[in-house]
Amino acid sequence: MLGGGLVAGGVVLVAGEPGIGKSTLLLDVAARAARGGRDVLYVSGEESAAQVRSRAERIEAMAKTLYLASETDLGTVLGQIEQVRPALVVIDSVQTLASAEVEGAAGNVSQVREVAAALIAVAKTMGISMILVGHVTKEGSIAGPRILEHLVDVVVGFEGERHSRLRLVRAVKNRFGPTDEVGCFDLSDVGIIGLPDPSGLFLSTRAGSVPGTCVTATLEGRRPLLAEVQALVTPSSIPTPRRATHGVDGSRIAMITAVLEKRAGAPLTGRDIYLSTVGGVRLREPAADLAMAFAMASAILEVPIDPHLVAIGEVGLAGEIRPVQGVERRLTEAARLRFSTALVPPGVRGSAALPSGIRVIEVPDIQAAVGHLQRVAEQPRAELRPVR
Repeated sequence: MLGGGLVAGGVVLVAGEPGIGKSTLLLDVAARAARGGRDVLYVSGEESAAQVRSRAERIEAMAKTLYLASETDLGTVLGQIEQVRPALVVIDSVQTLASAEVEGAAGNVSQVREVAAALIAVAKTMGISMILVGHVTKEGSIAGPRILEHLVDVVVGFEGERHSRLRLVRAVKNRFGPTDEVGCFDLSDVGIIGLPDPSGLFLSTRAGSVPGTCVTATLEGRRPLLAEVQALVTPSSIPTPRRATHGVDGSRIAMITAVLEKRAGAPLTGRDIYLSTVGGVRLREPAADLAMAFAMASAILEVPIDPHLVAIGEVGLAGEIRPVQGVERRLTEAARLRFSTALVPPGVRGSAALPSGIRVIEVPDIQAAVGHLQRVAEQPRAELRPVR
C-alpha cells in the first residue's frame, strides 16, 4: 500500500478513530522491522510500558531490538532517539507529546505544530523512518492543524467498523508511491492479520438463496472485492415508511428507490425498506447501484436471485445503467470465485479482457434489469433452486 516500503527519512502519519487498532498494527510493524535486524523505537504517550509489553506478548510482537519508551516530553523523546539511533521510530501519538518550550497543554495547535516539526526535522537529518499516530475528530478528519498533513510525506487512514473484523488502510497522500492501493486486515484476538483475499468476509454462507440478496463487485483502490447486499421490503404500519440502511449511503438508496418506482413501476409507496451489507463493508462507489436496485426488486417480487450472479453498474435518474471503471477486474474476481453470470452496463461484452467462464448480460436500463428478474419469476419453481 505504501508503494514498496518505508523510505529512510520519510514520515508517515497514520490516522484513525480511537480503539480501531492503530497501536496494534504499528506494534506489529515495529516488531517485524526489528526481526529484520534493525533497531526500532516505539514511543507510547497513552499507555504504560507494561501495557504495551502485554499487548506485544499477546500478538507475538516481541523482538530483541525493539525498544519501548513510555514518555510524553518531547525533549526526552528526542534524547532517546539520539541515544538509540533507530532505523524506525513509532510515535503513539503525536497529540500526547508536549514541548517545554511552548506554552499550553499537549494536543493544542501550537504544541502539535512544534512537536511534529521537531520530529520531522530529526527524521530528515538522521535518515530515520518515522510513523506518527494521529487522532481524528468526530467528523473523521485528522485532529490538530492542517499544516500537520502538509509537513509529513505520507498520510494514511485506518478505517473499519467497531463490530466488524475488517480493517482497511488507505493512503490519502503519498510522495513516494501510489494512493490508489488499499491494505486489508483482519482484527482478531492474536492481533492484526493481512488479508490477501478478503472477499469471503462480505458474502453470506447460506446453503440456498432467498429473495432480496444480490452480490456486487466493488473496487477498494485497485483491489476488487465481492460484497453482498441484502434488502427487505415490507408493508409499513406508520404513515411515513421507514428507510433504514447500514453500510450504504442513505441518500443513494432514496434515489434508487425513486428510480425503481418511477422508471420500473415498482410498488414501493407505503412500504418499509431495510438495506444492509454483509460483514460490515461500506459500499461507497456508484458501481453497487445495480445490485442494490436488483436486491430491492427481488424483495418486492419475492423471487430469489441466482446465488452465482453478480450485478455491476451505476443507476442514473433516467433509469439508465451507466458504465463504471474496472469492469474487467471486477469480473475476473467474480469468475475466480466461481460466479457464472454478471449483469453489467452496455458496451462491456466486446472487451477482449473479459474472463472466460462467466456469462455477461448487458442491461441498458433499470426496466431491463427488473424484466430479467420477472422472467425468472415466470419460470417453473424447480428452476429457481440454487446451483449446488
